[in-house]
Amino acid sequence: MKLQDNSFRSINHDFNIGLYLTFQVGTLGEKKKQAVHYNCAILLSYAQQGQLTNPETPGYVGFANLPNQVHRKSVKKGFEFTLMVVGESGLGKSTLINSLFLTDLYPERVIPGAAEKIERTVQIEASTVEIEERGVKLRLTVVDTPGYGDAINSQDCFNTIISYIDDQFERYLHDESGLNRRHIVDNRVHCCFYFISPLGHGLKPLDVQFMKAIHNKVNVVPVIAKADTLTLRERERLKRRILDEIDEHGIKIYHLPDAESDEDEDFKEQTRILKASIPFAVVGSNQQIEAKGKKVRGRLYPWGVVEVENPEHNDFLKLRTMLITHMQDLQEVTQDLHYENFRSERLKRGGRLSSHGYILPLSPAYVLLCLSFFTSSLNLHEK
Repeated sequence: MKLQDNSFRSINHDFNIGLYLTFQVGTLGEKKKQAVHYNCAILLSYAQQGQLTNPETPGYVGFANLPNQVHRKSVKKGFEFTLMVVGESGLGKSTLINSLFLTDLYPERVIPGAAEKIERTVQIEASTVEIEERGVKLRLTVVDTPGYGDAINSQDCFNTIISYIDDQFERYLHDESGLNRRHIVDNRVHCCFYFISPLGHGLKPLDVQFMKAIHNKVNVVPVIAKADTLTLRERERLKRRILDEIDEHGIKIYHLPDAESDEDEDFKEQTRILKASIPFAVVGSNQQIEAKGKKVRGRLYPWGVVEVENPEHNDFLKLRTMLITHMQDLQEVTQDLHYENFRSERLKRGGRLSSHGYILPLSPAYVLLCLSFFTSSLNLHEK
């Protein structure tokens, strides 16, 4: 093997590294050719990342570059997230979601009248939108539940919602147990914003029943809607009352994980503020109004302006920060806790062990095969 040019030309290492390699591999065996091509691919990969270092550097192997590989792969693949919003009509759920993601998820929605609301049952409406920001793609699915709490008797109005959550778990379990598991679409509900009316004195019986019914299936984040109808003192009093009732009824809401000891102080302070803000009291608006010489999103009243993105006016920014910075944790809790609980319960009701030790759901074909084998064994025994 003859190396025609073995020089590595570096042009201001902070910008680009030019790598020129030309090998004469015509006289080499097949295995040596593959080894040369493999080593060249590794060198080119390091050079493109700006991490080509002197091989004589002591203690350097190269696996410290693995996080960068995972990052590139994740960005190329994109991310998926499913958010469910539940609450009575008129609490501003759609407005808040549009404000959070700066998009219109419901362009063709028709608001029903009062007579239609009385007879309408709970429906499930899933809207999916592709959002791209700085090259990172997010496939966001927002599941709305119109009709929740609108009927005179709302005792069983959340059964449709629970069935939808279980159906997404069941579909994921089916896809995960199938032959082609490379492109599984994750439609499991990763987070549920539950909207609480600001006009009451805490949680209603329906609020307690619903959150207790789903707290083992999905991450529940309580949200006080239309916080601009409350004074600051009333808001803090309502927050304390809701938290006390949540603890009293044993409701498990989503708790933000503690910041690691090696995190910087700003992130630790941000985590502390977010934890202290639960339940989030928010205001939503898609209108641009002028306040103090600049345009802001907010609501205009005779006594002043309520700015949506002003942390002194409401917790909108805190809610969005919590959702964005802990989106991965919400997905992990869904996978490791809620989905695993569903999977174990589902397989306890009916499952079998495969030859590799994995638990597989019982299929009708497998049941028929077992019955056929059992019948044949009985016939042989009788003969």
